[in-house]
Amino acid sequence: MNNSTKRKQKDVLALMKTNFEVKLENENDLSVFTVKFHGPADTPYEGGVWDVRVQLPDQYPFKSPSIGFLNRIYHPNIEFSSGAVCLDVINQAWSPMFEIKHVFEVFLPQLLLYPNPSDPLNREAANLLSSNKNQYDLIVKKFVQQYAKPKNQDSKIHENTNESNKKEEISAEVTVSDISDLSDDPDSLYDSMYGSTNRSNLN
Repeated sequence: MNNSTKRKQKDVLALMKTNFEVKLENENDLSVFTVKFHGPADTPYEGGVWDVRVQLPDQYPFKSPSIGFLNRIYHPNIEFSSGAVCLDVINQAWSPMFEIKHVFEVFLPQLLLYPNPSDPLNREAANLLSSNKNQYDLIVKKFVQQYAKPKNQDSKIHENTNESNKKEEISAEVTVSDISDLSDDPDSLYDSMYGSTNRSNLN
């Protein structure tokens, strides 16, 4: 067993001893697994549960893990179609001192608590957060209701490989009147933002 494999085993077992639910894609391989991640309390993400896929590279821990949200989340620093995460501490600033459990105990909660609209993967979310925090919070909550409630998760998981091939450039504005006139149906809210054609392609 090489040093990378030993470290993967150590870190994954440490994660499994926390309160996070961990599911290996292959019981004989600790390199790829999903983690149930709960939205932080006192944020618009509260009550949401996301399946986050983790892939540990062969060079782990000297190379950072790949992290991606499988069910949809509305956030400036999370790519809308693929669920990829833009976070310095997971990417450029990763250190071998970090463990996988730090990603879920510290890094991702901080990302949801303190979005960074100046370095966006989702420009629409970044612009809305900067211009109208109340609208942003409302849309986040609508996405939580539609995509991140446990009863909805199985049918709302991304097909990441297929979607990466058909990603579209989305551009839209949402006004206060658009929001106030909408019903509680998340699809209506989504259509006002992106159009029904985009929604049918992305679900």
